[in-house]
Amino acid sequence: MPDQYLTLDATQIVAYQGEPGAYSHLACTHTFPDWTNVNCATFVDALQMVEKGDAYYAMIPVENSTAGRVEEIYRELQRTQLYVVKEHFEPVNHCLIGRHTMTIDQITRIGSHPQALAQCDRNIKALGAKSQAMYDTAGAAKHISEIEEPGLAVISSELAAELYGLQILQSHFNDTVGNTTRFLVFARQQKMPVYEPHQTYITSFMFRVRNIPAALYKAMGGFATQGINMLKLESYMVNGHFTATQFYVDVEAHFQSSAMQAALEELGFFSEEVRILGTYLADDYRLK
Repeated sequence: MPDQYLTLDATQIVAYQGEPGAYSHLACTHTFPDWTNVNCATFVDALQMVEKGDAYYAMIPVENSTAGRVEEIYRELQRTQLYVVKEHFEPVNHCLIGRHTMTIDQITRIGSHPQALAQCDRNIKALGAKSQAMYDTAGAAKHISEIEEPGLAVISSELAAELYGLQILQSHFNDTVGNTTRFLVFARQQKMPVYEPHQTYITSFMFRVRNIPAALYKAMGGFATQGINMLKLESYMVNGHFTATQFYVDVEAHFQSSAMQAALEELGFFSEEVRILGTYLADDYRLK
Protein backbone atom coordinates (compact mmCIF):
# COMPACT_ATOMS: atom_id res chain seq x y z
CA MET A 1 0.00 0.00 0.00
CA PRO A 2 1.42 3.45 -0.91
CA ASP A 3 2.90 5.32 2.08
CA GLN A 4 0.56 8.30 1.67
CA TYR A 5 -2.45 6.09 2.48
CA LEU A 6 -1.07 4.38 5.60
CA THR A 7 -2.61 6.91 7.99
CA LEU A 8 -6.05 6.89 6.36
CA ASP A 9 -9.07 5.02 7.69
CA ALA A 10 -9.31 1.85 5.58
CA THR A 11 -13.10 1.83 6.00
CA GLN A 12 -13.19 4.85 3.65
CA ILE A 13 -10.85 3.47 0.96
CA VAL A 14 -11.83 1.80 -2.30
CA ALA A 15 -9.10 0.18 -4.42
CA TYR A 16 -9.06 -0.11 -8.20
CA GLN A 17 -6.73 -1.31 -10.94
CA GLY A 18 -5.11 1.25 -13.22
CA GLU A 19 -3.63 4.72 -13.21
CA PRO A 20 -5.64 7.75 -12.02
CA GLY A 21 -8.11 8.61 -14.77
CA ALA A 22 -8.93 4.98 -15.60
CA TYR A 23 -12.57 3.98 -16.05
CA SER A 24 -12.32 2.05 -12.79
CA HIS A 25 -11.34 5.36 -11.17
CA LEU A 26 -14.44 6.98 -12.66
CA ALA A 27 -16.59 4.10 -11.39
CA CYS A 28 -15.18 4.61 -7.88
CA THR A 29 -15.87 8.36 -7.87
CA HIS A 30 -19.44 7.84 -9.12
CA THR A 31 -20.22 5.04 -6.64
CA PHE A 32 -18.30 6.28 -3.59
CA PRO A 33 -17.95 10.04 -4.16
CA ASP A 34 -16.74 10.84 -0.64
CA TRP A 35 -14.22 7.99 -0.35
CA THR A 36 -10.48 7.88 -0.97
CA ASN A 37 -9.63 6.03 -4.20
CA VAL A 38 -6.35 4.10 -4.29
CA ASN A 39 -4.95 2.92 -7.64
CA CYS A 40 -3.21 -0.46 -7.93
CA ALA A 41 -1.07 -1.97 -10.68
CA THR A 42 -3.14 -5.16 -11.05
CA PHE A 43 -6.54 -6.64 -10.19
CA VAL A 44 -4.76 -8.94 -7.74
CA ASP A 45 -3.23 -5.96 -5.93
CA ALA A 46 -6.64 -4.28 -5.60
CA LEU A 47 -8.26 -7.44 -4.23
CA GLN A 48 -5.36 -8.08 -1.86
CA MET A 49 -5.69 -4.58 -0.40
CA VAL A 50 -9.18 -5.59 0.73
CA GLU A 51 -8.06 -9.03 1.89
CA LYS A 52 -5.35 -7.43 4.07
CA GLY A 53 -7.69 -4.79 5.46
CA ASP A 54 -5.90 -1.87 3.75
CA ALA A 55 -9.06 -1.00 1.80
CA TYR A 56 -12.73 -1.62 2.48
CA TYR A 57 -13.82 -2.26 -1.12
CA ALA A 58 -12.29 -3.17 -4.47
CA MET A 59 -13.97 -1.94 -7.68
CA ILE A 60 -13.39 -4.56 -10.39
CA PRO A 61 -14.64 -4.58 -14.04
CA VAL A 62 -16.07 -7.94 -15.11
CA GLU A 63 -17.68 -7.38 -18.52
CA ASN A 64 -18.30 -4.83 -21.24
CA SER A 65 -21.32 -4.54 -23.51
CA THR A 66 -19.09 -4.43 -26.62
CA ALA A 67 -15.98 -6.48 -25.86
CA GLY A 68 -17.45 -9.09 -23.50
CA ARG A 69 -15.94 -10.44 -20.30
CA VAL A 70 -12.73 -9.22 -18.67
CA GLU A 71 -10.84 -12.50 -18.79
CA GLU A 72 -8.33 -11.91 -15.99
CA ILE A 73 -10.84 -11.45 -13.18
CA TYR A 74 -12.50 -14.85 -13.65
CA ARG A 75 -9.19 -16.56 -12.97
CA GLU A 76 -8.81 -14.54 -9.76
CA LEU A 77 -12.30 -15.46 -8.53
CA GLN A 78 -11.03 -19.00 -7.94
CA ARG A 79 -8.42 -17.69 -5.50
CA THR A 80 -10.06 -14.85 -3.61
CA GLN A 81 -12.25 -15.33 -0.54
CA LEU A 82 -13.90 -11.92 -0.91
CA TYR A 83 -17.62 -11.39 -1.42
CA VAL A 84 -19.54 -9.41 -4.02
CA VAL A 85 -21.65 -6.74 -2.30
CA LYS A 86 -22.68 -4.41 -5.14
CA GLU A 87 -22.76 -3.97 -8.91
CA HIS A 88 -22.26 -0.76 -10.87
CA PHE A 89 -22.68 0.01 -14.58
CA GLU A 90 -20.37 2.70 -15.94
CA PRO A 91 -21.11 4.25 -19.37
CA VAL A 92 -17.85 4.41 -21.31
CA ASN A 93 -16.94 7.43 -23.45
CA HIS A 94 -13.67 6.43 -25.09
CA CYS A 95 -11.72 9.45 -26.29
CA LEU A 96 -8.97 9.49 -28.88
CA ILE A 97 -6.22 11.46 -27.14
CA GLY A 98 -2.89 12.92 -28.22
CA ARG A 99 -0.31 15.51 -27.28
CA HIS A 100 -1.26 19.12 -28.04
CA THR A 101 0.98 19.21 -31.10
CA MET A 102 -0.71 16.18 -32.74
CA THR A 103 -3.39 16.16 -35.43
CA ILE A 104 -5.53 13.17 -36.44
CA ASP A 105 -3.84 12.81 -39.85
CA GLN A 106 -0.50 12.24 -38.07
CA ILE A 107 -1.74 9.11 -36.25
CA THR A 108 -0.17 5.79 -37.30
CA ARG A 109 -0.64 3.83 -34.05
CA ILE A 110 -3.30 3.86 -31.35
CA GLY A 111 -2.45 2.43 -27.95
CA SER A 112 -4.63 1.36 -25.03
CA HIS A 113 -5.73 -1.58 -22.92
CA PRO A 114 -6.80 -4.54 -25.14
CA GLN A 115 -10.41 -4.16 -23.96
CA ALA A 116 -10.51 -0.53 -25.09
CA LEU A 117 -8.88 -1.41 -28.41
CA ALA A 118 -11.54 -4.07 -29.01
CA GLN A 119 -14.30 -1.58 -28.21
CA CYS A 120 -12.92 0.89 -30.80
CA ASP A 121 -11.69 -1.57 -33.42
CA ARG A 122 -13.78 -0.25 -36.35
CA ASN A 123 -12.82 3.37 -35.74
CA ILE A 124 -9.14 2.45 -35.42
CA LYS A 125 -9.26 0.67 -38.77
CA ALA A 126 -11.15 3.58 -40.34
CA LEU A 127 -8.16 5.80 -39.54
CA GLY A 128 -5.77 3.27 -41.07
CA ALA A 129 -3.93 3.02 -37.75
CA LYS A 130 -2.43 -0.02 -36.05
CA SER A 131 -3.48 -1.10 -32.56
CA GLN A 132 -0.86 -1.19 -29.82
CA ALA A 133 -1.72 -3.04 -26.61
CA MET A 134 -0.84 -1.24 -23.38
CA TYR A 135 -1.46 -2.26 -19.79
CA ASP A 136 -4.07 0.38 -18.93
CA THR A 137 -6.19 3.11 -20.57
CA ALA A 138 -5.12 5.86 -18.19
CA GLY A 139 -1.59 4.46 -18.15
CA ALA A 140 -1.52 4.92 -21.93
CA ALA A 141 -2.43 8.59 -21.50
CA LYS A 142 0.21 9.01 -18.81
CA HIS A 143 2.79 7.38 -21.12
CA ILE A 144 2.34 9.83 -24.02
CA SER A 145 2.29 12.77 -21.58
CA GLU A 146 5.77 11.75 -20.41
CA ILE A 147 7.28 10.36 -23.62
CA GLU A 148 6.71 11.77 -27.09
CA GLU A 149 6.33 9.00 -29.65
CA PRO A 150 5.62 10.30 -33.16
CA GLY A 151 2.41 8.87 -34.61
CA LEU A 152 1.15 7.42 -31.30
CA ALA A 153 -2.26 8.44 -29.96
CA VAL A 154 -4.16 6.62 -27.21
CA ILE A 155 -7.68 5.68 -26.19
CA SER A 156 -8.57 6.83 -22.71
CA SER A 157 -11.09 8.84 -20.71
CA GLU A 158 -11.86 12.54 -20.69
CA LEU A 159 -10.67 12.58 -17.07
CA ALA A 160 -7.29 11.11 -18.09
CA ALA A 161 -6.85 13.77 -20.78
CA GLU A 162 -7.50 16.45 -18.17
CA LEU A 163 -5.23 14.88 -15.53
CA TYR A 164 -2.27 14.44 -17.89
CA GLY A 165 -2.58 17.67 -19.86
CA LEU A 166 -3.47 16.12 -23.23
CA GLN A 167 -5.92 17.07 -25.99
CA ILE A 168 -9.00 15.12 -27.06
CA LEU A 169 -8.76 14.53 -30.80
CA GLN A 170 -12.13 12.77 -30.99
CA SER A 171 -14.73 12.13 -28.30
CA HIS A 172 -17.04 9.07 -28.34
CA PHE A 173 -14.45 7.06 -30.26
CA ASN A 174 -16.03 3.73 -29.25
CA ASP A 175 -17.67 1.77 -32.07
CA THR A 176 -21.02 1.31 -30.31
CA VAL A 177 -23.31 3.92 -28.76
CA GLY A 178 -24.22 2.91 -25.23
CA ASN A 179 -20.92 1.15 -24.57
CA THR A 180 -21.03 0.22 -20.88
CA THR A 181 -18.82 -1.67 -18.43
CA ARG A 182 -20.21 -3.63 -15.50
CA PHE A 183 -18.23 -3.51 -12.26
CA LEU A 184 -18.52 -5.64 -9.13
CA VAL A 185 -17.62 -4.32 -5.68
CA PHE A 186 -15.76 -6.81 -3.46
CA ALA A 187 -15.54 -6.78 0.34
CA ARG A 188 -14.11 -9.03 3.09
CA GLN A 189 -17.50 -9.60 4.68
CA GLN A 190 -20.73 -10.65 3.06
CA LYS A 191 -23.34 -7.86 3.18
CA MET A 192 -26.50 -9.63 2.10
CA PRO A 193 -29.49 -7.26 1.97
CA VAL A 194 -32.67 -8.17 3.84
CA TYR A 195 -34.97 -10.09 1.51
CA GLU A 196 -37.98 -8.08 0.33
CA PRO A 197 -40.17 -9.91 -2.23
CA HIS A 198 -40.78 -6.85 -4.44
CA GLN A 199 -37.09 -5.91 -4.81
CA THR A 200 -34.86 -7.20 -7.61
CA TYR A 201 -31.70 -8.97 -6.44
CA ILE A 202 -28.74 -10.61 -8.13
CA THR A 203 -26.99 -13.63 -6.63
CA SER A 204 -23.54 -14.54 -7.97
CA PHE A 205 -22.01 -17.94 -7.36
CA MET A 206 -19.46 -20.42 -8.69
CA PHE A 207 -19.76 -24.17 -8.97
CA ARG A 208 -17.95 -27.17 -10.43
CA VAL A 209 -20.00 -30.02 -11.85
CA ARG A 210 -19.34 -33.67 -11.18
CA ASN A 211 -17.78 -35.55 -14.10
CA ILE A 212 -20.98 -37.36 -15.16
CA PRO A 213 -23.03 -37.25 -18.41
CA ALA A 214 -25.30 -34.20 -18.76
CA ALA A 215 -24.08 -32.86 -15.41
CA LEU A 216 -24.52 -29.19 -16.35
CA TYR A 217 -28.04 -29.74 -17.70
CA LYS A 218 -29.03 -31.55 -14.51
CA ALA A 219 -27.28 -29.06 -12.24
CA MET A 220 -29.10 -26.07 -13.73
CA GLY A 221 -32.50 -27.78 -14.06
CA GLY A 222 -33.67 -26.51 -10.69
CA PHE A 223 -33.35 -22.88 -11.77
CA ALA A 224 -35.63 -23.55 -14.76
CA THR A 225 -38.26 -25.39 -12.73
CA GLN A 226 -38.21 -22.66 -10.06
CA GLY A 227 -38.64 -19.92 -12.69
CA ILE A 228 -35.36 -18.18 -11.82
CA ASN A 229 -33.97 -15.93 -14.55
CA MET A 230 -30.34 -16.70 -15.39
CA LEU A 231 -28.45 -13.55 -16.39
CA LYS A 232 -24.94 -14.91 -16.93
CA LEU A 233 -23.20 -18.29 -17.25
CA GLU A 234 -19.43 -18.33 -17.80
CA SER A 235 -17.20 -21.41 -17.96
CA TYR A 236 -13.46 -21.77 -17.52
CA MET A 237 -10.96 -24.56 -16.99
CA VAL A 238 -9.72 -25.48 -13.52
CA ASN A 239 -5.93 -25.80 -13.17
CA GLY A 240 -5.54 -26.37 -16.89
CA HIS A 241 -7.55 -29.61 -16.93
CA PHE A 242 -10.07 -30.07 -19.73
CA THR A 243 -12.17 -32.48 -17.67
CA ALA A 244 -12.70 -30.10 -14.73
CA THR A 245 -14.84 -27.09 -15.62
CA GLN A 246 -15.83 -24.33 -13.22
CA PHE A 247 -18.80 -22.08 -13.85
CA TYR A 248 -19.62 -18.53 -12.79
CA VAL A 249 -23.33 -17.66 -12.66
CA ASP A 250 -25.49 -14.57 -12.06
CA VAL A 251 -29.18 -15.18 -11.41
CA GLU A 252 -32.03 -12.81 -10.66
CA ALA A 253 -32.93 -14.02 -7.18
CA HIS A 254 -32.19 -13.52 -3.49
CA PHE A 255 -30.20 -16.26 -1.80
CA GLN A 256 -32.81 -16.55 0.96
CA SER A 257 -35.85 -16.91 -1.31
CA SER A 258 -37.54 -20.33 -1.25
CA ALA A 259 -37.15 -20.73 -5.01
CA MET A 260 -33.40 -20.05 -4.84
CA GLN A 261 -32.93 -22.44 -1.92
CA ALA A 262 -34.72 -25.21 -3.84
CA ALA A 263 -32.64 -24.56 -6.98
CA LEU A 264 -29.39 -24.59 -4.99
CA GLU A 265 -30.36 -27.85 -3.32
CA GLU A 266 -30.73 -29.48 -6.73
CA LEU A 267 -27.51 -27.87 -7.93
CA GLY A 268 -25.71 -29.46 -5.00
CA PHE A 269 -26.67 -32.98 -6.09
CA PHE A 270 -24.70 -32.66 -9.33
CA SER A 271 -21.82 -30.42 -8.20
CA GLU A 272 -18.60 -31.08 -6.35
CA GLU A 273 -18.34 -27.54 -5.05
CA VAL A 274 -20.68 -24.53 -4.81
CA ARG A 275 -19.54 -21.14 -3.52
CA ILE A 276 -21.92 -18.23 -3.07
CA LEU A 277 -20.11 -14.99 -3.93
CA GLY A 278 -22.91 -12.73 -2.76
CA THR A 279 -26.44 -11.39 -3.07
CA TYR A 280 -26.90 -7.69 -3.82
CA LEU A 281 -29.48 -5.25 -5.17
CA ALA A 282 -29.75 -5.08 -8.95
CA ASP A 283 -28.37 -1.79 -10.27
CA ASP A 284 -31.00 0.66 -11.57
CA TYR A 285 -29.20 0.56 -14.93
CA ARG A 286 -30.79 -2.85 -15.57
CA LEU A 287 -34.20 -1.16 -15.68
CA LYS A 288 -33.19 1.21 -18.50
